[in-house]
Amino acid sequence: MKALSKIYIFIIFFFLYVPIAVLVFFSFNNSKSRSVWSGFTLKWYYRLFQNQQILSALSNTIIIAIVSSLLATIIGTMAAVGIMNMNKLVKKTVMNITNLPMVNPEIVTGVSLMLLFVFIYNKFGILKPGMATLILAHTTFCLPYVILSVMPKLRLMDVSLYEAAQDLGCAPAVAFGKAVIPQVMPGILSGMMMAFTLSIDDFVISYFTSGNTQTLPIVIYSMTRKIVSPEINALSTMLFVVVLSLLLIVNFKQIKEISKRKATTPTKGVNAN
Repeated sequence: MKALSKIYIFIIFFFLYVPIAVLVFFSFNNSKSRSVWSGFTLKWYYRLFQNQQILSALSNTIIIAIVSSLLATIIGTMAAVGIMNMNKLVKKTVMNITNLPMVNPEIVTGVSLMLLFVFIYNKFGILKPGMATLILAHTTFCLPYVILSVMPKLRLMDVSLYEAAQDLGCAPAVAFGKAVIPQVMPGILSGMMMAFTLSIDDFVISYFTSGNTQTLPIVIYSMTRKIVSPEINALSTMLFVVVLSLLLIVNFKQIKEISKRKATTPTKGVNAN
């Protein structure tokens, strides 16, 4: 039974990571061949940074990811605080509504947002599909992840610190900033990194709400419809490294926080009678 489980895990990891390893390997291949190794080179990375279309898409992607992750973090943190103060029934209803975008197919979300933005533009002449709609769309689908990252920290926080800060003369907003925010900061940072990562590699929703604005996933898709250039291997490798680095940072922070909490939690002694 153990042997079968090990074989099963090996097969899963093989199909998940071997294609990525092949992509990274051939991004350093001297020729355009995707099956024959002809020597090590960095020329595809050099050409990648000479491609103005890719550089423009990279700039758009970074701007959208930064702005949308910041907006999602601010709104999500405020929403998490509000949800925590609701009664049990309302809180459960709101959380179910919050979780709905995560289980909803992305294509449904993308088409829905596209129809909404087109309606607003045709009716009021604002929100023409482009950078603004991409930021709003990315903020929308990143929001639930921020809320889910902040909520557990709010449950674990010491409410007495907030009350003590007010007793000592702090205004509610000042007490919130000095007593609450530091306690939930790990959840806020985790949610922001998760939102940034999701925004960078999103394709489906971006495709329907981008208008004439191009992001990296859209450019990669348009390039793969033609002849597959080794530049795509280099670009995909860089995206993989960035996303993997962000995820490792989030995971290491969570592991460090759990270890710190275990170290500071007093162990219950056993009374020997």
